[in-house]
Amino acid sequence: MIEILNPNELARARETGALVAEILQALKSRSTVGTNLLDIDRWASAMILEAGAQSCYVDYEPPFGRGPFGHYICTAVNDAVLHGLPYDYTLADGDLLTLDLAVSQRGIAADSAISFIVGDSKPTESVAMIRATERALSAGIAAAVPGARIGDISFAIGSSLSEAGYPINVEFGGHGIGSTMHQDPHVPNTGRPGRGFKLRPGLLLALEPWVMADTAELITDADGWTLRSATGCRTAHSEHTIAITDDGAEILTLPTQAHS
Repeated sequence: MIEILNPNELARARETGALVAEILQALKSRSTVGTNLLDIDRWASAMILEAGAQSCYVDYEPPFGRGPFGHYICTAVNDAVLHGLPYDYTLADGDLLTLDLAVSQRGIAADSAISFIVGDSKPTESVAMIRATERALSAGIAAAVPGARIGDISFAIGSSLSEAGYPINVEFGGHGIGSTMHQDPHVPNTGRPGRGFKLRPGLLLALEPWVMADTAELITDADGWTLRSATGCRTAHSEHTIAITDDGAEILTLPTQAHS
């Protein structure tokens, strides 16, 4: 299913996107050395419920996971990159943490992810990898204009990641979003320009470049959800929900401070 939102639905999408961005930034500021991943999950739950919104994750039961997810946020540390199931782990100085959050409010969902280093240690290679996903995300957003195609976005993202020297996995990527979290069209993190669904105003997409330092191969953790790098290398993931407008892409999950 591919949804095209009307102006009223788009206004609600902006509200949901702003909420997701606000929660992620609050969680980032609280995620310090000594923080437990289960505390982050509890904080996310409280903020979602306080806003009168609904989690897209807690009851989520797709074919690639083991049963309902059962938590409110994905927390991926170091070699974990996607679908990180929160567990009893205490963050250490220098850990690379990805927070991935999807929320529905007033019938419209938004999805975003941020990666950052916890504490004072800033490993150079980890910082460079995070920056590479952020640049690729910006490249994909720039390519998301009316009349372009999904392949143009994928090509922009893939070219940026390849230029930075990272292998690219195409099993998981970006996706359409709207009244539900995961919709068509699929947006791979590499592709051929001029191919795929033609972009039109009212389309919402979640773009999410993610990489692993030295491999494109994933393994599934014993928890049945968390996806890790096959070599144990570090990973990074950046994601925004965007709306296609007559003037190009509007980022719905941009933190407020990013506008100042």
